[in-house]
Amino acid sequence: MEAAIERAEQRNPSLNAVIHRQYERARGDAENAGPENAGPENVDPSAPFPGVPFLLKDYKGREAGEPYHMGVATLRDLDYRPRTDSAYALRARAAGLIPIGRTNTPQLAVMGTTEPELYGPTHNPWAPGRSAGGSSGGSAAAVAARIVPIAHANDISGSIRIPASMCGVVGLKPTRGRVVTSGSDPPVGMHVEGFVTRSVRDTAAMLQHMSVRSPWWPAPRWSRPLVEEVGALQVPLRVAVTVEAFNGAPVDAQSASTTRRAAEMLGEMGHHVESDAPPVFSGDELWDVAKTALAATAAAEAAAWESRIGHALGEADLEARTWAMVQAGQSITAPQLLATIERMQQLAAEVFEWFDGYDLLVTPTTPQPASLHGDYLRNYVSGLGSAFTRPVNLTGQPAISLPLGWPADGLPRGVQLIAAYGREDLLIRTASCLELAAPWNTRRPEVAR
Repeated sequence: MEAAIERAEQRNPSLNAVIHRQYERARGDAENAGPENAGPENVDPSAPFPGVPFLLKDYKGREAGEPYHMGVATLRDLDYRPRTDSAYALRARAAGLIPIGRTNTPQLAVMGTTEPELYGPTHNPWAPGRSAGGSSGGSAAAVAARIVPIAHANDISGSIRIPASMCGVVGLKPTRGRVVTSGSDPPVGMHVEGFVTRSVRDTAAMLQHMSVRSPWWPAPRWSRPLVEEVGALQVPLRVAVTVEAFNGAPVDAQSASTTRRAAEMLGEMGHHVESDAPPVFSGDELWDVAKTALAATAAAEAAAWESRIGHALGEADLEARTWAMVQAGQSITAPQLLATIERMQQLAAEVFEWFDGYDLLVTPTTPQPASLHGDYLRNYVSGLGSAFTRPVNLTGQPAISLPLGWPADGLPRGVQLIAAYGREDLLIRTASCLELAAPWNTRRPEVAR
């Protein structure tokens, strides 16, 4: 714990990844770890990660008594602190993880870059002055800088995989309903909880512990513990690959070439690889439906604060882009929302059927590498950065971003593997083979050397 705190103090000033510290609480938690102190409020030495330093994202990962602002100045000015722990935080602590602080996030987690007005931009560890991605950019930057080995993240449109790609770490978006949430699962169903790590092994172990059976979206059970999939032998898989963005966004040449090389490696491993992708992912209707669902979710998030602070978050509380999304959500009628949810399920069914013909889909994680600070916000176009990630949130499949691209420009590129609904086992098995074939564990950004 002392080593993690020392790393945070040395490295975070140049990153701005950690925005709240809880060092004294973490030290106390670490001191109480051990067989002689095992109990409901202390670290269980038999837990999967006993005493491992951890960071919670300042969105959804609430802890009683700790600051919780979500990039909103009003909440900072009120010194808002929740009275209860989120289900996710309780589950993480049950794993033995000890939070040392909270990570930066764009306001209400609605942007694909972590540059909130309240706390300022998080820097990419590989390229200071560039974005760490979003909305889990603070968490991905902290893990890439080796402050902690695992950090909380969540994903409604790519917010785990986008920063994982840009910061050169592993980010898995679980199957819809797979991981314990920070509250009730919303019926819209695009949001999932997760984490970022530096290895496929740690991802498998963390997902194994955090998994639950959601009453809204009960994900299929695995045939064996997920950690047993790491390095397991594979039968030949049917793999589709595309480097064409689902929404027509321009794709960086290095991102495309990294993906093609990953597909070649899978072919060399004996898998059958061909060019293909679900047609529904590129349809205008899917993107329209997703936009409506995201707006409704933002409006619900803003409205939920009335019971906590006495008023809903409104124009005076929110950044202009956040408020515009909330307003769009407020204009959606109940019949429109029900029609959106119904159409989401129909689109998901089409993708389920497409996966009857394939085991995996391989794409770039993002169409472009990390942008210079300010560029994303100046040139904001909804869905541009999530050109490969957003459809998977709408249809519910698991997907993982692997840091397989390390070109001469110094900006990491991620490759996304998408599996059929419930098949994280295939993702872990295949990702571990790619990690062995093209290892990244010895790569360190300058800030971590």
